[in-house]
Amino acid sequence: MKLKTKIHIFSTILMLLILALTTIGIYFLYEKMAYDTEYQKLLDESQELVTSISQTSTINDPATILRAYIPSSGAIRIVNHNGKPLVAVQSMEGIENYKPKIQDKRYQVETYKGMTILSFQIPVIWKDGSVAYVQMMQSMKSVAGTLSLLKLVLSGMTVLAAILVLLSSMTLAEIVLRPIQRLTATMQRSSKSGTFEKIDVSKQGKDELGEMSQTFNDMMSQLEQNYRKQEQFVSNASHELKTPLTVIESYARLLKRRGFNNQEVAEESVEAILSESIRMSEMIQQMLELAKNKERIPVQNDRVDIHNLLDKTLNQMHQAYNRSFFLHGNVPIFLTTDEQKIKQLLFIFLENARRYSDEDIHVYLSGNPLVIKIQDSGEGIAAEHIPHLFERFYRVSQDRNRKTGGTGLGLAIATEIAAQLNIDLSVESTVGVGTTMILTFNKLEEEQQHGET
Repeated sequence: MKLKTKIHIFSTILMLLILALTTIGIYFLYEKMAYDTEYQKLLDESQELVTSISQTSTINDPATILRAYIPSSGAIRIVNHNGKPLVAVQSMEGIENYKPKIQDKRYQVETYKGMTILSFQIPVIWKDGSVAYVQMMQSMKSVAGTLSLLKLVLSGMTVLAAILVLLSSMTLAEIVLRPIQRLTATMQRSSKSGTFEKIDVSKQGKDELGEMSQTFNDMMSQLEQNYRKQEQFVSNASHELKTPLTVIESYARLLKRRGFNNQEVAEESVEAILSESIRMSEMIQQMLELAKNKERIPVQNDRVDIHNLLDKTLNQMHQAYNRSFFLHGNVPIFLTTDEQKIKQLLFIFLENARRYSDEDIHVYLSGNPLVIKIQDSGEGIAAEHIPHLFERFYRVSQDRNRKTGGTGLGLAIATEIAAQLNIDLSVESTVGVGTTMILTFNKLEEEQQHGET
């Protein structure tokens, strides 16, 4: 059974049940009020009758007193404690043989020979000093007629309301489920076509269903964006890995054919295979690192001395590559950030500066705001290439990267790390002069202590 049918059936049954209970409640409430009103009127008359009987010491003809208080369509009967009639009067035919079943209730309503009769009794002191009972009985013909008319009216209104309930529940189910049906249909079309189809969302749709549709569209946009990035990444990665594998295969074949008899060819082949294997290993490692950064690993915040961290990092680079790295700006700056990620970010930019420059590398540190500049004296980068530097596998020059062993992934990784650490990256470069990478730290919990420069 479809959800639409279930909602329709459930809402219809619930609303019809509420309607039926309301109608029944109205009817019985009116019935009780009507009988209570008639009872109160008869009770007042019976109290006056009891008073008259009690104040009369000698009653020659009790029926005379009873006739003064007899209801217009009813009867009065006085019975002893055994229920034997002592005197009775009536104002309508057919009620003389009616014997009410008096109970503990204030009054009771019974049907006798097609007539609805309200009856009750109250005690009275009879002329011989014994306790007798005055039984008051009155036909409820007018009240019964009113109740019949009320029942007819309520029945008609219930039928009409039930029709409206059925129509409204169908409409409500349609309104509620229409967005869900559209969502389901869109998902089915997307699944069959392999596309990322979205739902048309009204600008006025601010309710929960509208939010659901908008959330679905946002999710589809994100999925499409991730799919395109993954597709591009796989394409670029397969292209980049194809070249070193081809080189390795070619030199391996050359080594197999001539390398065992030619020392020069063997050395050239082994060197090329080793170089390309190392470059491919670095590329794979960087791709894994880039994927790991996309997982948004939580940042481990510690209080870090940025000046001290830079100094240690530059010393490590000097020991590893025997190159000169100079730090300018003796300003101790303490920052709450992830020390390991900062260090990884610095290594990426310092490694690029080392690869593309044979001169000394200069690093500048300043505060307010905290800025780190890494400057090399290499070939420089043309202005048209700068906007694309942080794209995956982007190469300013194929020949340049082949010579230096670059993979085109380092700056993409740096972008991911910088985003996690709330750092803005920018580039200044002049062809033939050199390149400066600028790291600008956005406002964080920062303590700056200025010393001598």
